[in-house]
Amino acid sequence: MLRPIFFGVHLAMIAAIHPYIRKIMDGELAAPPISTTLGNRIVLVDIEAGRIECEYQGLPAFANPAGQVQGGMLAAMLDDVTALLCMASLREDKHCATLSLNVSFLRPGKAGLITGRASLVRQGSRVVNVEGELWQDDKLLATATAVNLVA
Repeated sequence: MLRPIFFGVHLAMIAAIHPYIRKIMDGELAAPPISTTLGNRIVLVDIEAGRIECEYQGLPAFANPAGQVQGGMLAAMLDDVTALLCMASLREDKHCATLSLNVSFLRPGKAGLITGRASLVRQGSRVVNVEGELWQDDKLLATATAVNLVA
């Protein structure tokens, strides 16, 4: 069994993580502005298992008139976590872009910590399919399926 290290990344998997993601995790490179806006912190990357976990901050500024985190912000978190997993799993000379994101909202989110999880469904040479989930207080808020183009 591999022992977990920095951010829960397995020792044998560090070389497999895309350098761009690794540099963000190591603090050598600033995260994309949208990730910063969403309060993203990468908690775990496991390329072998095809999964990633991130923490997001549901800020009061994200609230809709009902005081809940606006659905577009939840969708942005799902886009972020699924794209990060896609990117983390690619070779150094590759990048990805979201082609489609299908979101299902299951319950409202509130200001505070929101956990995003994503898992690889299929990784082809040109298209990567990823599933994502958002959790808060052990309750599933939203799910998504993402299709990403590899370029």
